[in-house]
Amino acid sequence: MPVRHAYLHGFASSSLSAKGQALRRYYERVASQPGREPIELLTPDLNFPSFAELTYTNMLAAFDGFEAELDARDAVEPGSTRWRLIGSSMGGWVASRWAELHPERVERLVLLCPAFDFVTRWPVLLGQQAFEQWRERGSIPLAGGDKQVVDVHFELFRDAERQPLRPVARCPTIIVHGTRDDIVPITSSREYAAAHANVELVEVDDDHLLMRSLAPIEAILDEFLLAPGTAERRAWWDFFGPSAAGTAEHFRVHLDEFLARERLLGCTTGVEVHPEHRHAAAWCHTPAGQLETLVRALKPRRVD
Repeated sequence: MPVRHAYLHGFASSSLSAKGQALRRYYERVASQPGREPIELLTPDLNFPSFAELTYTNMLAAFDGFEAELDARDAVEPGSTRWRLIGSSMGGWVASRWAELHPERVERLVLLCPAFDFVTRWPVLLGQQAFEQWRERGSIPLAGGDKQVVDVHFELFRDAERQPLRPVARCPTIIVHGTRDDIVPITSSREYAAAHANVELVEVDDDHLLMRSLAPIEAILDEFLLAPGTAERRAWWDFFGPSAAGTAEHFRVHLDEFLARERLLGCTTGVEVHPEHRHAAAWCHTPAGQLETLVRALKPRRVD
């Protein structure tokens, strides 16, 4: 299954953000090295349908639409590719939420000062009086990624209230967060990493923009997203009949227990159900180097 890489920008930013373009140039430098695979870092614009009408839901829809355009361009089956995502601030929330909604589609995440709990930050960042005026008037003037000031609607906040504060992605995840971040305090990332075994937190002496931390971020990308050893395979266990879904889910529980007991890191699991065929399958994404152990012990029906 093809793998794409993308950088998802944050609020009041765009596909032309300084950090996104710096990371895109880094991917180009890596691709120019002898023996390295040429991988493009895609930088979609998530300001959909505009910065003034932005919501979390619209940012997710923007990424869905971007993917559909890529699928049509590349003449591939819709939804047949997998992703490795870098998300900054609100783009970090979008990346983790998209991975939560599509666990079989996202291999790895790198989140840069992800905007978890951000709905609680608006009254603090704007000031309580300005926040109440935003609510009463229905919009507030804010500068977007192009530095132009527009009236941003209050639906941004209302939509945020309907979303999970901290989306839970099952794939291997690294968070890079600045200890001097006064936009999204590092506390949320510390608590998130402590609560999820698949998440590693890297703390850096930097602010929310992380522009002084590009070198350690690039090192993380090289080892975690780009290195040959991060290639993944997927193993499947198929079950058939009227109880197939329940059997597959029960097998997945034991699969998770096996992975934890054997300390097989970087794995994600899930279940696909096809009720019209009375067929269900438990699956496991695993780093390629661990596939032999998994096959030998649990004998999957198929591997891709």
